[in-house]
Order: sequence, then structure tokens, then C-alpha cells
Amino acid sequence: MKEIRNILGWLGMAEEKSILEDAKMHVEETCKTVTYFSEAVNAFIRKDLAAKSAAIERVRESEHLADILRSKMVDKLSESLLVPPDREDLMHFVKTLDRIADWTNGAARILGFIEDNLPESVLKNISSATELIVNSITKLKEGIYALAKNDLKIALADCEDVGRFEHDADDAKKVLIESLIHAKLQPVVFFLCYQLAEYLEGVTDKIEDAADLVKVVAIKSK
Repeated sequence: MKEIRNILGWLGMAEEKSILEDAKMHVEETCKTVTYFSEAVNAFIRKDLAAKSAAIERVRESEHLADILRSKMVDKLSESLLVPPDREDLMHFVKTLDRIADWTNGAARILGFIEDNLPESVLKNISSATELIVNSITKLKEGIYALAKNDLKIALADCEDVGRFEHDADDAKKVLIESLIHAKLQPVVFFLCYQLAEYLEGVTDKIEDAADLVKVVAIKSK
């Protein structure tokens, strides 16, 4: 019988279990950055600046925790007894997840600089783009945990959904930029909102990158 090699489903050594627990925490913390960012966007739309600032700070703290977990895992993997292909796959996976948290934190920083009241059309499109990020990270998380249980068919289906969300995010960016052009904003506000549009689409790109790696591991595990 072909041996199943699944870097997210180890059952053996204590060292492997320790790294896997760190990996799970890293996935959870990465998802939290997106959740907190969504809270910041919703607070901004409600014009609740205090709640917006608090949520942005939570994004920053969560991204910092994810970075600590990444460093811890890289150190462990550098010294581990895992075979090189497994170690390299997990290294790549960890770094790819970390980019999601980085880009989400970048989007939150830009949102923090936007203090003007924006037209409803712009707010609606920012909200829609943010919802796509939330949906995408949710499917990625489901795919990761399906892979960890060797539910390969489900993992691949979840990753396909991530790809569709990324395609929708490309369209959402175009619509958001069009609404910015027609809003006749002050130059600084336009620049910040344009950068936010870039980062929103960038987050979904990074989520798709992680989903692509999950698909690769799932195919290897067949």
C-alpha cells in the first residue's frame, strides 16, 4: 500500500506533534488578523472611530503573534529530523501563511489613515472586498484542516473555492477603483483608498498562494 505523506497530518514523533501544534496555532492566528480587520472595516463604516482603532490594534497584535509563531516554527524545523521534502514543504507553507497576516496588517494600517467620510458607493465596495477576504480565509482554513485529516477531496474543493474568491476579488478591486474615480475625493484620500484597494486584492492573492500549496500537498498525498 502506498504510504501517505502528509505534512499536516503527522502522528509520529513528539517533535512532529509539537511542530504541528504550532502550525495549528499559526493558522488560527492568521485567521484572526482577517477577522479583526473585518471588524475594523465594519466599525469604520459605522463611523465608530474608537472601535475602528481598537480593531486595527488587534490586527497588529495578532500579526505580531503570528510572526512569533513563524519564527518559532522555522527554528524548530531547522533543527528537526524531518526528511528534507517534508521540512521544505512546511517551511514554505509557514512563510506563505505569514504573508497573509503581513498583508492584512498592511491593509489595516492604511485603513487607520483614512479619517474622512467616504461616499456610500465606496464604503459598499470596501465592505464587499473585505467580505471576499473573510470568505476566502474561511475556505482556506477549512481546506487546511481537511488536509490534516486526509480528507483530500474536501481539501481540494475548498482550495478551488479560494481560487474563485480570488477571481471575484480581482473584479471587486476594479469596481472599487471605479467608484473612487467617480467619488471626486481629495488627492490624499484617493491615494489612501487606492492603496487600500491594492492591499485588499493582495490579501486574497496571498490566501490563494497558500491554497495552491495545500493543493500541491494534497496531490502528493494521494
